[in-house]
Parts: sequence; C-alpha cells; structure tokens
Amino acid sequence: MKITQHIEHAKGKTLFSFELLPPVKGQGITHIYNAIDPLMEFNPPFIDVTSHREEFIYKRLENGLLEQVAYSKRPGTIALCAAISHRYKVDTVPHLICGGATRQEIENMLIDLQFLGIDNVLVLRGDAAKADSSFIPAEGGHAYASELLQQVINLNKGRYLHEAHMPSKTDFCVGVAAYPEKHFESPNLKTDLSYLKMKVDMGAEFIVTQMFFDNQRFFNFVRLCRESGIHVPIIPGLKPITSSRQLTSIPKTFHIDLPEDLCDAVKACSNEKDVKEAGIEWMIHQCRELLAFGVPVLHFYTMGNPEPTRRIASAIF
Repeated sequence: MKITQHIEHAKGKTLFSFELLPPVKGQGITHIYNAIDPLMEFNPPFIDVTSHREEFIYKRLENGLLEQVAYSKRPGTIALCAAISHRYKVDTVPHLICGGATRQEIENMLIDLQFLGIDNVLVLRGDAAKADSSFIPAEGGHAYASELLQQVINLNKGRYLHEAHMPSKTDFCVGVAAYPEKHFESPNLKTDLSYLKMKVDMGAEFIVTQMFFDNQRFFNFVRLCRESGIHVPIIPGLKPITSSRQLTSIPKTFHIDLPEDLCDAVKACSNEKDVKEAGIEWMIHQCRELLAFGVPVLHFYTMGNPEPTRRIASAIF
C-alpha cells in the first residue's frame, strides 16, 4: 500500500513508523529482526530502510602504485526490504540515492522493487563520499534528487531509459526529504522551499523531514509550505538525544540547532544514563506537541537501537 493511502485510511489518527540502517557486513539478518521486533507492538504501517553508497579504499601494489578498490560496508537495501516485508507483512520504503549509482543501475533497482511489490520509495541525493569535500555524481548518474525523482516519475509513465514508451508502467508513491532548518547547502529557507515546491509539482507525494528538536521550527516550516502551495503530507523525522557527545556530533553531522533548554538539561546530568533519560523525556514532550498539531506520522530514526524509540512510543501511543 502507498504511504498516502496509509495516511488517508488512518482518518486523522497519527501513525507510527521508523527507519533502519542496514547492518554492517558480517552481521546477519537477525540483527535487523532484533531492531524491529521491539517496535512491532505499535503497528507501524511502513518501515524505511536507508541506502548507502559504495566507498573506496586505496590498496598499495607491489610496484608502489595505488589501486582504487570499491567496497560496500552494508548489505543491499532492496534485499532487506524484501526480507522485512516477507517476515512482518508491512510495507517498506527503500531509500534511493544519487551517490555512486548510474541511471541504468537506478532503473534496474526500480525494476527489482516493482517485481517485489514494493510501492514506495524515498528519493535523496545522498551525502558526498568521505574522500570528497562536496557531492560528486557518478559518471552517468544524477547530480540532484530532482533528477532522480524525474527518473522515477518517468518509469511511472512507462518511459524507460532505452524505450520511450513501455506498456508496463511502475506505480511508485515517491517521497522526498525536507529540512525545517533548511538544507545546509541552501543559501536560505526561501530558496530551499522553492526547490521542495518544484519536486512536489513534479510528482512527489509525501515529505519526510530531517530531525529537529524545536517544534516551533517544524510548525513554521509547515506553515510556509502550505503558504507556498505545498499540500502533500509532511512527516516529521525524530530522534532522541541519547549521549552527551551528541550535543556536538548532531549539529556537526546534520547541520541543525539544538534548543538551549535541551542542552542545559543534558549538561546538568551527572552521567550518561541520566543524559539518555533527559533526551527521551524531551522527545516524549516533543511528540505530544506534534500529536496535538495533527501530524500524519511520527517517524523515528532508530539508528539500529530500538529501545529509546520503544519507550517514547509506549508513552504516547
């Protein structure tokens, strides 16, 4: 079922969903099941699975030259989505990224997803490779999420890379990312919203936001979206603070602000256990405000650790 259909069938009730990281290679599927099982009591209608680009290492040869070797640290998103759908009978939302993939490789992924009966995708540009200071598209790939979105929309119309019109059309419900505090590469929020509006006009049917810790930022963002003519569902992305290190790592990695009151609460803690408790309590309060605001879904970035999300969901659902 499509994300938009799940939201419509909920008739105004806020749904619960969460996002998983594929495990690092060497770990088995039970690692994923252990991350999902504690959260199934909250009846998530869908589960997101992130995607990760190939990275490169340089291997020194006997002649002294360096050979660039591609490697992947995590198993494939498509395989995990198939396994999750089969075991739990829930919809999955694979993330598709521009980074490290050609247009042909992306088309092949979409063909596989259609074959598996997966109805939803979230399209993202993805991060720059670790060795690059800025995002560099693969040769024959996409530079922007809007280009990747257009490829999915084209397949929904039966337009494949090498065939102008095919009798078999895909029917993906396509989501895009948004940033209540703006994307870090955008000069301002107005510019960021104009690109988001362009994606919705192209055919994006739902929006999932970057994590945030100040609900007023999200409320203002939703208001600006509606005033700009963006009327698709906007799903807030959420993640509790669980360690004191995150006071610096989260702003650095995700380019977002942390409220002063949250930082003060964390700094007042005498140990990491208390920090985790403070982060969970902040998120419970945040979620209750979002429920009162009427968000369609509370979407949690679990990062493979279900326990904080389980405690938050237990308090609010």
